[in-house]
Amino acid sequence: MVRQKILILNGPNLNLLGTREPEIYGHQTFEQYLEVLKDKFGKELELEYFQSNSEGDMISKLHEVGFSYDGILLNAGGYTHTSIALADAVSAISTPVIEVHISNVHARESFRAHSYLSPKCKGSIIGFGLRSYDLGLYSFI
Repeated sequence: MVRQKILILNGPNLNLLGTREPEIYGHQTFEQYLEVLKDKFGKELELEYFQSNSEGDMISKLHEVGFSYDGILLNAGGYTHTSIALADAVSAISTPVIEVHISNVHARESFRAHSYLSPKCKGSIIGFGLRSYDLGLYSFI
């Protein structure tokens, strides 16, 4: 069985998971949770992880894998609400992208309710904590 290649792409401030606002984001680092995901989905999916606080690096990564991978989970963090360039990058590639958010962005500040990415993505998963990534990965199986 050939495993599908999936990129998990996290944006700004997500490198601080485990210490950043634990009441919203929890106490686990993403690297710790990635091991849980690899154990759970490793038979079906080959997972690659990339995190950057730089919009340009995220766009470059989308361009790099966006025509050869089977799927991308994208948590663009604050860029979700501001980056037309990231939205354009998602539109420009052929690999399906699922937008993922740990918190329920609609229950937070009003500016977080708007996403430039949602209309360009296959779907959005919002508000289930780190399990949002599980749900996104299930969509590729």
